[in-house]
Amino acid sequence: MERVIALCLAGIQASTVLDVGTGSGIFAEAFARKGLSVTGIDPNPEMLVEAKKHAPSGELLQGTVERIPFKDRSFDLVFMSHVLHESDDVAKALAETRRCAAQRVVVLEWPYRKEEIGPPLEHRLDSANVESIARRIGFQHIETRELMHMILFILS
Repeated sequence: MERVIALCLAGIQASTVLDVGTGSGIFAEAFARKGLSVTGIDPNPEMLVEAKKHAPSGELLQGTVERIPFKDRSFDLVFMSHVLHESDDVAKALAETRRCAAQRVVVLEWPYRKEEIGPPLEHRLDSANVESIARRIGFQHIETRELMHMILFILS
């Protein structure tokens, strides 16, 4: 987790982060430990209760990646972990995160390969497709980093 947070913040001066699909709040907590002001959204109100336990100082609201309830460029960093493959519309999800990010969007996902852990292959996203969609909606810098069991897309 520390490596993911470090890669998210490398090369930028961020003070605010939106954790999209915050779930239990473990990444929100990690960003808060780095001194960032954290906001998290999740469609499941029960997960927001759990997230508050990990990130008590964070602002936590109900919301989805396809309709983020914030103004343009509201956050230095928009982060989502294992959310994009759950989205009904990948292009809309990336466009919404891009709209809300002042500096960078970072997406942590499962790699597109069959593995014993994580979702089945048919629920995973092909990296080339994610990169193509990101370019199409206006991201100019696209970096893909392969981690042990994850893939990290750094978009700006």
